[in-house]
Amino acid sequence: MSSAERGVDAARTVLAIDTATDSVVTGVVELTGETIADVRVLAERVVTDHRRHAELLTTLIAECLAESGISRDALSAVVVGCGPGPFTGLRVGMATGAAFADALGIPAYGVCSLDALALETIPPAASPDVLVVTDARRREVYWALYRDGARLRGPEVTAPATVAEELSAVFAAGEVGAVSGSASHLELVGWTGAPPQVTVPSARGLAAAAGSAIEAGEVPEPLVPLYLRRPDAVEQRARKLGAAR
Repeated sequence: MSSAERGVDAARTVLAIDTATDSVVTGVVELTGETIADVRVLAERVVTDHRRHAELLTTLIAECLAESGISRDALSAVVVGCGPGPFTGLRVGMATGAAFADALGIPAYGVCSLDALALETIPPAASPDVLVVTDARRREVYWALYRDGARLRGPEVTAPATVAEELSAVFAAGEVGAVSGSASHLELVGWTGAPPQVTVPSARGLAAAAGSAIEAGEVPEPLVPLYLRRPDAVEQRARKLGAAR
C-alpha cells in the first residue's frame, strides 16, 4: 500500500534510524510540518554499544513500534542517518533502513547525522553559530558548522588540532553560541563554553532533517554513506601494497 493510499495523517508517521556513532538510535515519530517543532516522538531507544549495532537495532525498532502503537504497515517513510561515521557501524543502520523501506514499499530518506544534531541545538541570538563534533577515531573528528540549521561548513574529517586552528578566530569572536556531539572531542578542538546540548543524533532531529522532503512527497535519492575516508580494509590494503613496493 502506498503512502498516498494510507492518507495524510499516516503518511507522516516515520521510522528514524542512526548508527553513525557508538550509539544505536531509533524511534517512531509523527510529523505535522517541516520544522523540528513539528516532530512528535512516539517512542525512542538509544543504546550505547558500538560492538552490537547489528544485534541491537532490529530489536530496538520492534520495541519502538510496539510502544508507539504503530504497525509497520502504518509507516510511510524511513529516515536514516548517513553519517559521517565509521564504516562498520554506519552500514548496519543504512542496510536496515533500506531493507525496511524496500519491504514496505515506502521511501527511505538519507540525512547527514551531524545535521540532526545541529537541529536539536539552540544557540543564543547573539552567537548564532552551532558547532557539531563527533569522534572519527584514528585521532580525528567529524565536524560541521551551522547557522539557522543550515551548514556553513562540513561535514569534514580532520585532526582536532587543525580544527582548533581553523576555528580559533570564530571562537574568539564569540560566533559559536552552542555545540553538540562528543564533549571530549569538542574540548580537543578548543571549545571552552557550555557542554554539548545533545550528544548523539535523536529520532526527532533525524526526522526534522528530512521533514521538508517528506512533507513535499519528494522521491529520495539512493542512500549514500558519508564515510569521508576509505574503509579500514581499503586503507590497510593500500598500506601493504605500498610497503611491498
